[in-house]
Amino acid sequence: MDLGLTGKTALVCAASKGLGRACAEALAAEGCAVTITARDEAQLIATAREIEAKTGQKVGYVAGDITTEEGQAAALLACPTPDIMVNNAGGPPPGDFRDWSRDDWIKALDANMLTAIMLSKAVVDGMAARKFGRIINITSAAVKAPIELLGLSNGSRAGLTGFMAGLARQLAGDGITINNLLPGPFETDRLKSTLGAVADKTGRPIADVRAERMAQNPAGRFGDPVEFGAACAFLASDKAGFINGQNLVLDGGAFRGTL
Repeated sequence: MDLGLTGKTALVCAASKGLGRACAEALAAEGCAVTITARDEAQLIATAREIEAKTGQKVGYVAGDITTEEGQAAALLACPTPDIMVNNAGGPPPGDFRDWSRDDWIKALDANMLTAIMLSKAVVDGMAARKFGRIINITSAAVKAPIELLGLSNGSRAGLTGFMAGLARQLAGDGITINNLLPGPFETDRLKSTLGAVADKTGRPIADVRAERMAQNPAGRFGDPVEFGAACAFLASDKAGFINGQNLVLDGGAFRGTL
């Protein structure tokens, strides 16, 4: 299927590894001119070169913390008029809510809610002028099924989801769609961190925690980031123009609701 992405531009945040990288690679493979961001410049450059080698597409990169005003300004300077905006930021650490200060909450909201709002604000008028735009927010399956150790993530990402739901309807007439990808357990560093936190809290070997978590999933496995990237590329495509304001859960069927 031709996704109609050749010649489109994409800005993908926090894309040096994990699910952000998977999205960047999938978009580049479809012919997008992709710019990626991340804090670790060495890792970022290596990722850009690897994606270029795999896809034959030039990949731009901007090192910086996308959750700061300076990081956002640098990213938008490098890619000022993206057709596709993939909002992503590392999730807050797991823990007990009794240990979280107000500063912890503000930091989580800045990273996982306000950053995506500010970046979207900066690019939507250009998208509207071109009558094409795709905003894709990487959130978490915890938005639909909260995980007790991830309270900072549960709260901040749920706030982003609510805001984007209204914005999606406001901008739909301008050819802009806004959708959220809600990953469950994928083979990423984030998953390793979460499993490690459970192991530490329960005093069990991490291998046992991992095996148990995998067995609990209807698919009997964790997701491959490549699968996630493919979903992102489709939502970014011209074939997905009538999909708007939705929350797509990618979790192997772990979420057992019907809505």
